[in-house]
Amino acid sequence: MLQFPNCKINIGLNILRKREDGYHDLATVFYPIPLHDNLEIKRLNEQDEPHRLLLSGNKIEGNPESNLIVRVYNDLKQEFNLSPLDIHLYKRIPTGAGLGGGSSDAAYMIKMLNEEFSLGFTNEEMERRIAPYGADCAFFVREQPAFATGIGDQLTPINLSLKGYHLLLVKPDDFVSTKEAYAGVVPQAPEHDLMTAIQAPIETWRTTIVNDFERSVFVSHPRIAAIKQTLYDMGAIYAAMSGSGSTVFGIFKSEPMEYEEVFKDCFTFHTAHLV
Repeated sequence: MLQFPNCKINIGLNILRKREDGYHDLATVFYPIPLHDNLEIKRLNEQDEPHRLLLSGNKIEGNPESNLIVRVYNDLKQEFNLSPLDIHLYKRIPTGAGLGGGSSDAAYMIKMLNEEFSLGFTNEEMERRIAPYGADCAFFVREQPAFATGIGDQLTPINLSLKGYHLLLVKPDDFVSTKEAYAGVVPQAPEHDLMTAIQAPIETWRTTIVNDFERSVFVSHPRIAAIKQTLYDMGAIYAAMSGSGSTVFGIFKSEPMEYEEVFKDCFTFHTAHLV
């Protein structure tokens, strides 16, 4: 079985308050985009090994056996006595980018295991089971534009379409850890309510929708700030950092020109086929 876990952008991200459990309450909008990894699973005939894992494409840091897809498989294998699997993940979505690639892989793994082994999980059950692996994992079960609150795990579907617009992602080599991003942010009530602002014409977003992480991240990573300004200079209607970074996206009415030369030292992805 072969599937294509895609990623998301955050349109706006407000850090509202710090919780007693150490996490933060936030408000953001998750929007799915068609940059994807390739994830394939096959049953193994050999029963003397628990699984085989092949990771290819973009390098993934850390112990491969700690990858979320392996953790999801191992947990469900223990609970349902699943057969050994041959697992191949080809990584195209950049890591540490604020795009949720790892969370998407995990969500797709549970969806694939549900189908392959006829586990009978509903979407609600898969969302409940996958949420502990990452705050945004549940979003990728249904992949519908959603207003996210709590720590990003409480999802409300919204009527939002960027169909026909051009999206340009720019990911520099800068790495922004989640810890670093949160260390520099001061929780506060936003000037503009995000749920209200997202329903207004996209031309108004530049003045009403903000990512609170940008204030501190841009100070320590001026290159990321420069990318956002360059996207506006190129004609973007709206540009922002996604999540805690370091990817910056721009939304354009028409295809941005010569972006590959402008951002030749960065990972870039362009699409006009938003849904």
